Amino acid sequence: MADRIRPQGENEGAGTVGKALGVLDIVASLGRPVRAAEIQAVSDLPKGTVYRFLQTLTEQNMLSYDPDRRVYSIGVRLVRLAQVAWRTFQIAPVSQPHLHALARKIGLAVYLSKLDGGQCVSLERGMPDVRAGVFQDVDRVYPAYCTAVGKAMLANLSEQALAMALRQQSFQRLTERTITDAEALRADLETVRARGYAIEDGEHVRGIIAIGVPILTRSGRLIGGLAVHAPDRRTDIEELKMQFPDLHKTAAAIAKDAADWSFPETDRKLEQCGERI
Repeated sequence: MADRIRPQGENEGAGTVGKALGVLDIVASLGRPVRAAEIQAVSDLPKGTVYRFLQTLTEQNMLSYDPDRRVYSIGVRLVRLAQVAWRTFQIAPVSQPHLHALARKIGLAVYLSKLDGGQCVSLERGMPDVRAGVFQDVDRVYPAYCTAVGKAMLANLSEQALAMALRQQSFQRLTERTITDAEALRADLETVRARGYAIEDGEHVRGIIAIGVPILTRSGRLIGGLAVHAPDRRTDIEELKMQFPDLHKTAAAIAKDAADWSFPETDRKLEQCGERI
């Protein structure tokens, strides 16, 4: 049986809404369509309560249910709300000129992401004048454990926040190079901290390489991450590493501009996890 986790919202004393949000957190953290039994396996809630919340969330279009496969996935209503939230997130608009300037300089798309629990959420991208590199959809959710920007952000969490984030990783083997356990990821994150950037070498998608850096405030607060992607047939890791100074400089410029937005103070645990920044 899978280890039980307690997502945000399933804390003792949480109200009905908080517990329902905890069920949503489980579906989101698993990162794929899931059966009710799988949700129950990692929830602290009684079986009947889980099924009741699943029914309510489906009726409200926060979850989508496939009766043929008998699986639940994130619903269109939640996706729509998430898109609005991501687009109004303070760091996204201030980053745009910096992202496009760097993309034009290096000839590759540059992606801005945030850490939401154990997952990465893409917020914005800067595009070069000529179509180049790898083009992901903005507002996409993807793993942290096997992506350059995800590892760059994980490496800059406190130990408590990192432990929480690691518990939310799926550690699925997506390619032959994917890290598949927390111990190996921790070792990689130590290297990331030492050199200041993370590398993705075909770990998430075969043939795709990337370099990622965190975006930190002057006090060291994590507010996002940047990454440059490219097909390995076009360049190699060593050439991508040469983009680190410009990538780091761009991250610092975004952090400086973002400071003018006066980020709201949040619960310390959530702030450290990068869930509300």
